[in-house]
Amino acid sequence: MNRELKRVSALVLVMFFALFGSTTVIQAVQADALRLDPRNTRALYDSYDTERGPILAGSTVIAQSVPTGDEYVFQREYPQGQLYAPVTGYFSPTQGSAGIEQYMNDYLSGTSNSQFLDTINRIVAGQAPKGAAVEVSIDPAVQQAAFDALGDRQGAVVAIEPSTGRILAMVSTPTYDPNVLASHDSQAVISAFGALEDDPLKPLSNRASSGNMNPPGSSFKVVVAAAAVASGKYTADSTFPNPVSLQLPGSSATVYNWNRLSCGPGETVTLAEAIRLSCNVPLAQLGMELGDDAIRETAEKFGFNSRMTLPMPAGISVYPKNLDDAQTGLTAFGQYEVRATPLQMALVSAGIANEGTVMQPTLVDRVTGRNLEVLKSFEPQVMNDAVTSETAASVTDMMLDSVASGQSNGARIEGVDVAGKTGTAQNGEDEPYSLWFTGFAPAKNPEVAVAVVVENDGNLGRHSSGNIVAAPIAKKVLEAVLNR
Repeated sequence: MNRELKRVSALVLVMFFALFGSTTVIQAVQADALRLDPRNTRALYDSYDTERGPILAGSTVIAQSVPTGDEYVFQREYPQGQLYAPVTGYFSPTQGSAGIEQYMNDYLSGTSNSQFLDTINRIVAGQAPKGAAVEVSIDPAVQQAAFDALGDRQGAVVAIEPSTGRILAMVSTPTYDPNVLASHDSQAVISAFGALEDDPLKPLSNRASSGNMNPPGSSFKVVVAAAAVASGKYTADSTFPNPVSLQLPGSSATVYNWNRLSCGPGETVTLAEAIRLSCNVPLAQLGMELGDDAIRETAEKFGFNSRMTLPMPAGISVYPKNLDDAQTGLTAFGQYEVRATPLQMALVSAGIANEGTVMQPTLVDRVTGRNLEVLKSFEPQVMNDAVTSETAASVTDMMLDSVASGQSNGARIEGVDVAGKTGTAQNGEDEPYSLWFTGFAPAKNPEVAVAVVVENDGNLGRHSSGNIVAAPIAKKVLEAVLNR
């Protein structure tokens, strides 16, 4: 009998520890993931009992809750839904949430730990529950300028304050209207969401910070130039052979410059001139001399191969590993398997603008309670010291020449020194180009760094280029910041 009791006791003990362990894992380890899971409809329905806090861009309300009189009590409303969709995301009774709505949900719904005392005070005072306000870093004028400049093109824009990492604009097109997904008509929401998911242009995908990433093309030459100068082996005046084409070693691939001509008239060309004229042949030579490890090390200091949160997670821009010489040569002008988001390329320019220091990007300035008390503020944080100030200054000079008199002149602004670099990236045989610009202004005391990508040839076919399409868009965004 005692033996049977021992067996049962041991079994009960094992079951107890299994239950204790599983609940501990769920509550301590998986709690945040389960809370943020869009399939967690219980938490979603519970949150409708509270007047959800607004999302603000300066004094502009970009998301708010309005009373409905139905069983949900409140419905989410987005006054300029399509303009701010990449920022706010959506809050839906049937499809969960995305964007700031998802990743700042604790504050918006009034359930964060920092709101506990406020909840107690509210109960004592007999006040209705209300979430906190989330103030984002977006500047409405800059956001509107970026949205208008992109127009009906397929692409994205990111503008960043170099000294702080604050994101001033984040636009992705085609976009969508989150009001449709916030409706309390469940069948209509499910139908609309299905149509958005099935749309081949993927409007739900945030091209600015993630999505299907594009090769950055010649805009990546900024990273390679920084790696070269940082190595101590090269300066802006370092020279390279200047043939019309370059057969890559051990490969059938041949590299040409964009115009199928040599990079200027001489038998050699400087690094500065190769950047100004956006030549691929000398950059491929430089890339193979540097080696993929040196390029990767610099790229990673600017944020490549790393995950960032804004607070929503951004896609990981990629500089590949284990490359041979031919592959390294192709990556030196942003081809082969190099992939980047506009957020990442904006960080490259922001780092150069900020004397080599890359700041952690953020979309949120602060969270305030019902009495305007600050519950949480987001202070600027250094992400990496990518290069020295001397290297950054050298690369800045090359980028200045590229805009002033080179292949990035579409971003010139009268009376302003703009530093930048365009890119026209190939996506395969007979595939549309990805068109890029990344840069900053003014060159001294920079106020903004920007990156633009336009997909599908900018709707212009193979006659398009980064300078024709992306640079003028960036110019309008830069002007919107400088004219504030």
